[in-house]
Amino acid sequence: MKMSRLVAFSSSLLLGAVLALTGAATANAASSVQAVDYVALGDSYSSGVGSGSYDSASGDCKRSTKAYPKLWAAANAPSSFAFTACSGARTGDVTAGQLGPLSSSTDLVSISIGGNDAGFADVMTTCVISSEATCLSRIATARSYVDTTLPGNLDSVYSAIRAKAPSARVVVIGYPRFYKIGGSCIVGLSDKVRTAINGAADYLNTATAKRAADHGFTFADVTGRFTGHEICSGDAWLHSVNWLNIGESYHPTAAGQSGGYLPAFASAA
Repeated sequence: MKMSRLVAFSSSLLLGAVLALTGAATANAASSVQAVDYVALGDSYSSGVGSGSYDSASGDCKRSTKAYPKLWAAANAPSSFAFTACSGARTGDVTAGQLGPLSSSTDLVSISIGGNDAGFADVMTTCVISSEATCLSRIATARSYVDTTLPGNLDSVYSAIRAKAPSARVVVIGYPRFYKIGGSCIVGLSDKVRTAINGAADYLNTATAKRAADHGFTFADVTGRFTGHEICSGDAWLHSVNWLNIGESYHPTAAGQSGGYLPAFASAA
């Protein structure tokens, strides 16, 4: 009888210790989540162009409250959050004007960059207003740039990020394919052109992912999440060409940010 009581008493002590340790671990885990210092860099796909609800203080950078960095910060309550992504940004713009908030205490960084360097806007303008042959030639020029020049530009940005934030987890986010081939669009670009544009996006993502991996960064691919939500899909998360608001053309909608970019980033963060 005495032995049973001793065993029961010992078991209760052990259980209490386990619960105390578990509670402490849970509290520490929650504390570590709240202690994240997060900096969001990049171009219009990170600033949220196309999703509306722009912060007037961000001016031409068009940082949106519906952009994935803001949505992630709202859901995770990091201890600090700096949002410097800017519409139209190229790699040189990031190194020259966006890295100020980075420091040795930065824990998490997100960035989408490279599309403007490769001439994204000019490619789409050319393909919309010019002949199929001219469009395909312009795409070929962009792919050549991705081969010859973009890797060095990305290396410069990634090295600068690592130098300023040596301990941060850096998530590099890619670009979606624009079109569903054989979809519901009745007029507009041919499927041959649409296929070439999608292929160029894949080409850019592959090059970006390679540079990210070589710097020890994580690449978050969004193409799978946008599958079924491309232009011509009938449920697009991307704006098609809009002559009344040309700047938002071929950018994610609010649904594209919350349903495509946010989960891709969250799973990699």
